[in-house]
Amino acid sequence: MKISGKRLFFCIMLLSAVFCASAQETPTDSLPPKPKEDLMHRIGSFFTKYFKDFNETDTSFIEPQHYNYAFMMQNTNTYETYRLRSKSGQSIMFAPKPTYRIGPYFGWRWIFLGYTFDISHITNTKNKKEFDISLYSNLMCVDLYYRKTGNDYLIRQIDLNDGVGKRDLKGVAFDGLNVGITGANVYYIFNHKKFSYPAAFSQSTVQRRSCGSALAGIGYTRHSIDLDHERLSDVITESVLNKENYGSTAQLDSGLLFKQVRYTDISVSGGYAYNWVFAHNWLMAASLSLAVGYKRATGDLRKDELTILHDFSFKNVVLDGTGRFGIVWNNTKWFAGMSGIVHSYNYRKRQFSTNNSFGSINFYVGFNFNRKKHH
Repeated sequence: MKISGKRLFFCIMLLSAVFCASAQETPTDSLPPKPKEDLMHRIGSFFTKYFKDFNETDTSFIEPQHYNYAFMMQNTNTYETYRLRSKSGQSIMFAPKPTYRIGPYFGWRWIFLGYTFDISHITNTKNKKEFDISLYSNLMCVDLYYRKTGNDYLIRQIDLNDGVGKRDLKGVAFDGLNVGITGANVYYIFNHKKFSYPAAFSQSTVQRRSCGSALAGIGYTRHSIDLDHERLSDVITESVLNKENYGSTAQLDSGLLFKQVRYTDISVSGGYAYNWVFAHNWLMAASLSLAVGYKRATGDLRKDELTILHDFSFKNVVLDGTGRFGIVWNNTKWFAGMSGIVHSYNYRKRQFSTNNSFGSINFYVGFNFNRKKHH
C-alpha cells in the first residue's frame, strides 16, 4: 500500500502531537503536592490585604495625599467637668481651670506626633498629667488617652437641698479631689472609600464631595476617683457660715461620703459621621458615637448607723458618648482649621452617681512637603 508524501507527513505530525500531549499529561498522583502556607504566612497575607484598604479610596470623593510629610503648629485647649450626685439629689460639680498648650507636630501620612507646652501652668502644674493621641485612617480611627488631674479643682455648682444653691459656692477652690482615667477607643468606618476621617482631623487627604458613614467601635477605660469628703465638708461649712440664714447646718448626704472609687468600663458603640464640603477646599465635619458601657467598680463608703453598704462593687450598663467636630481649609499644600473632641462617661448606682466629661479644642496651621513620586 502506497502512502503519498503528503499523507506520510500528516501522519507523522499527528503522531508527534499525540506523543507530546501524552508526555505532558503526567498523572496527578505523580505531581509534587502544592506546598501549604504555614500559619505565619497566612497571617501575613491577611494583614497585607487588610492594610491595603487603609489607602484605598474613591478618588471622585477623596483626593489622596500628594506629599510624604507634614508640619504644623497647634494650640490645644483642654477642659473637664466632674459631677457627683447622691441618692437624695445632692450634687456638686467640679471643674479645674482650662489648660492652654501650644507646640509643633510632625506628620507622616496619617500619623501625627508632637508635643505641646502648657502655657497656663508654667510655674505650677499641680501634678496634672495629660496624654492624648488620635490616629485617623480611611478605614478606622483610634483614640488613646491618659489623664491624671491635679488638685486644682474649683466648685462650679452645688445643690445640697438645704438652702445652699447652685451658685453660692461657685469658684471656691477645692484641693481634695483627684481623678484619673486611662482608655482606648477603636472605631471602624464602613463607608471608608468615599468618606474620609483624615480629611477632617489629620489633613492627610481632601474630601471633594460631601459624604457620610456609619461607625462602629469598641472601647476600654479605667477610672479612679479619690475624694477627701472631710475636707469637702469643711470647705462647705466655712463658705456658708457667714451667709445669712445658712448657719452651720449644711451637711453632705452619706452617699457622698466616700474616699475612693475604682471602676472599669468596656463598651460597644455605634454612630454616624458626615463631611460637608460647602466650598472648594473647605470642609465641615461632625460625628457622634453612643456607647453601651458595661461597668464594674469597687470602692468604699462611710458606714454609719443610717447607711450600711457592705459592698460597693457593682455591674451596670450605662450610656456614654463621644463627639467630634471640625472645620478645615486644605488646598493639598497648605492647611488650617479647628477641631474638637469630647468624651462623656457616666456611672450610676442607687446611692451614688457620677458624670465625667472632658475634651479638647485644637487650632492649627501647617503645610505638606516632600511630594510623592508617581511612577
